[in-house]
Amino acid sequence: MAEAERIIGTPDTPDDGGEHTAAAGAPAGTGAVGASEQAGAGGQGATAGRAGRGRRIAVLFAVAVFAYALDLISKMLVVSRLEGHAPIQVVGDLLELHAIRNPGAAFGFGAAFTVIFTLIAAAVIVVIIRLARKLYSFPWAVALGLLLGGALGNLTDRIFRAPGVFEGEVVDFIAPKGFAVFNLADSAIVCGGILIVLLSFRGLDPDGTVHKD
Repeated sequence: MAEAERIIGTPDTPDDGGEHTAAAGAPAGTGAVGASEQAGAGGQGATAGRAGRGRRIAVLFAVAVFAYALDLISKMLVVSRLEGHAPIQVVGDLLELHAIRNPGAAFGFGAAFTVIFTLIAAAVIVVIIRLARKLYSFPWAVALGLLLGGALGNLTDRIFRAPGVFEGEVVDFIAPKGFAVFNLADSAIVCGGILIVLLSFRGLDPDGTVHKD
């Protein structure tokens, strides 16, 4: 009977000498301490995880704000000082600053689908913000921040510039020779997209996990 109780873990009844009580109490106490330490370690890990995610989210929005601010300021300068004037040569005829209004997507594509591109940009912004909730990767934070800042920059033009809300024309001004005219928001979107492709090839997910196919 005593052997059965020992196997299933039933506490022993203390005898007159109290030796069994001490023996049983030691492992019980040790188990309680171990469980407490494990619980503490788990809590610290969860706290560290939340802090890490918070830092990555901060990086995402910092990059987005920086890209958006650069795009907004550059467009304000172009509208006030370059629109209606002759192009400015930056690197001979290889690169010019030439202000145009673009009703289409990046690099002048799809001028007939302005409203559709506006809705797509808004959807991209919503997806990025939702994805930020499970973001633990610094490179992904930078990539998504570039996408978010660029999308916000062009969406601002779509909403607030002529000819009307959701149909506004985007201000483009960077004109390489033999290539479409674009702006800093387009550049941020392209750089963010390239970075995402590279991260995907490396098997790095937004949540920080790395997998190999």
